[in-house]
Amino acid sequence: MSVGYAAVAARPVGERVRRTIALLDRRGYAVPPGRLAELCLGGPVAEADVRWAIAADPELAIAEDLVVERAAIDRAPAIRGRSLTHNRDSGAYIGLTVDFIRTLVSVAPFITSVSIAGSLASGGFRESDDVDLNLIVDDAHRHLAYVIVNVLGVLHALRHRHKPVDDLTRRPIAPRLMTANLILERSQCLPLVRQDEDMAFELLIGEPVFGLDAIRGVINANPILLDHFPQLAQRPAPLLIDPPRRRVPKRLYPSALDWPARMLGESAWHYMQWTRRNRPDALARVAFVRATMRPYTLFDSN
Repeated sequence: MSVGYAAVAARPVGERVRRTIALLDRRGYAVPPGRLAELCLGGPVAEADVRWAIAADPELAIAEDLVVERAAIDRAPAIRGRSLTHNRDSGAYIGLTVDFIRTLVSVAPFITSVSIAGSLASGGFRESDDVDLNLIVDDAHRHLAYVIVNVLGVLHALRHRHKPVDDLTRRPIAPRLMTANLILERSQCLPLVRQDEDMAFELLIGEPVFGLDAIRGVINANPILLDHFPQLAQRPAPLLIDPPRRRVPKRLYPSALDWPARMLGESAWHYMQWTRRNRPDALARVAFVRATMRPYTLFDSN
């Protein structure tokens, strides 16, 4: 057991529960007591301990079978509703996402790892959502990865034109379906600039589909992540696929292509933001997600 993990785990369960609830709230969702016990900062605890911590803390409550801060009780029904739609809608989208990732890693051999992130991983997916992907790629290939994900994503979405959309997933040609949430180059992982509890949770909640060794390499190179969530050491990967038998040769993607890919990708990104200029909620959501990903966001001058 590392010194850092001992320090986090030694904190009172009530404090760990509060911090975990706050972390989840920053991401806009909540979980039942049993799931909170599994996800608890500093390592899993007994569900009974979670319930005792809630009962002893006047700022916490259980609403709609979700553990929330009392100030967020009014949002519990909506969060619960998303959980129910996830149970109904996620199965089909997980299958088509795994198929998409198979194609993606065959076409882009510089991608070393892909995980499902966002609402499809966290348990709040609804049909109008897009599917977020976290990628680890070879150095000097971040923008190439972004462009390829989006090109393949548009081609894939053309087969799903009738998918429900909202202000964030509406696109001129086809619905926004597959999107890159976080793209890290290998050198950015060794070590990570950010090793806080939010980054550790991003890795914990993601569903690895391809390249589990690369993800484990990130965890091994950043042991502080285990201080926050030792659950990462035993992270299951039920959706893991085998490497494709045939992949496009890497020589077709020299690093020199990353600069023009950045120009293309940045132009497309700014165009999409322009199409949302009259949708303040969508722009606010994009800004929030980008803020949580810094300093790893693409096309960010800050």
